[in-house]
Amino acid sequence: MVILRLAVRNIIGAGLRTWLSVIVLSLSFVIIIWHKGLLDGWDRQAINDMIKWEVAGGQYWNSKFDPYDPLSLAEAHGTIPFQMEELIDKGDATAFLYTQGTIYPKGRLQSILIKGIDPDQSIIDLPSEELSKGDAEIPALIGMNMSVSSGLKKGDLVTLRWRDRNGAFDAARVYINGVFQTNVPGVDNSQIWIPLDKLQDMILTPGEATIIVCRERDMAYPVVEGWVFKSRDDLFVDLNKIIKSKTMAGLIIWAILLMVAMLAIFDTQVLSIFRRQREIGTYVALGMTRRQVVSLFTIEGTMHSVLAAFVGAAYGIPLLSMQATRGISLPVSTKDYGLAMAEKLFPVYSLGLVLGTVLIVLLVTTIVSYWPSRKIAKMRPTEALRGRIQ
Repeated sequence: MVILRLAVRNIIGAGLRTWLSVIVLSLSFVIIIWHKGLLDGWDRQAINDMIKWEVAGGQYWNSKFDPYDPLSLAEAHGTIPFQMEELIDKGDATAFLYTQGTIYPKGRLQSILIKGIDPDQSIIDLPSEELSKGDAEIPALIGMNMSVSSGLKKGDLVTLRWRDRNGAFDAARVYINGVFQTNVPGVDNSQIWIPLDKLQDMILTPGEATIIVCRERDMAYPVVEGWVFKSRDDLFVDLNKIIKSKTMAGLIIWAILLMVAMLAIFDTQVLSIFRRQREIGTYVALGMTRRQVVSLFTIEGTMHSVLAAFVGAAYGIPLLSMQATRGISLPVSTKDYGLAMAEKLFPVYSLGLVLGTVLIVLLVTTIVSYWPSRKIAKMRPTEALRGRIQ
């Protein structure tokens, strides 16, 4: 207790030097938590958006379907199996049919992916009900990103060309019934949505589909011949790799911020030992052991991080809470990133993140405070009283 009281008195007595170290440490606390919370919020938001707009509870893929091989789309479809028909009739699944196509907006040529969807589905958040409105022969939906890249908008007519299963080309005019806004490029970029039955007639594949998207259920999904079930874990493999790479980059930034803060503590300790040599000699002359003097300086260094935690909480809690509630608007468009990334991100600050950051910084501060203090254990009291530590 005597050492603790003495450490508190020395910390207060250091004045401006103490507060400079505390402010630097508090900034490190807040920035580390903010940066990690921002990445966690982005990850959670991307996963939730993909589940709502694309993945749902899982998907059955035709065994020939390969999303990385567009040339295989002509053959990557098959008759919807009876097990899936039962789920579709119950509203627990919906079928999609994919094929390649070309549109000619304003005299330009643009290769796209044509996707057929049931207008009455409710599995994903795509506003497919818009396809049932109006009396257009071939109604279509496009995403905002597709609208920008093609120059099309609601109410426009555009020529669409496709190839049927026999290899014959055909074309027709499609009417843009609506433009939807989404954060998920997998249902937006370079693609156009039309009613499933229309696309089946166009490419001569009645009753067939490329993938079947299922609603989330507690029961096990059946094994269907000719179809491969993809769980959420399977469908999030690429996203998880991106999250992992972002996590590694975040750790590098986290380490840099931590090193900056620790450098401030280390310099403070070295300067303190250099300037307080006679004080150290006095402590030893009055009966304190070298270990007690080392403990004194270590506690002083550690108390900087304790004070920094309180100071950081004073301005960090209201600031980070406001950002978590209102979100952070990104200064540039994120539609070309190829990721499910909203224009406004909502950081997530968990209790584990806050406590973990505080404990790690506290531990590292203690180690850094102890490191230069070890020199005190090798000193000679007489030299210290003269102001010289060998």
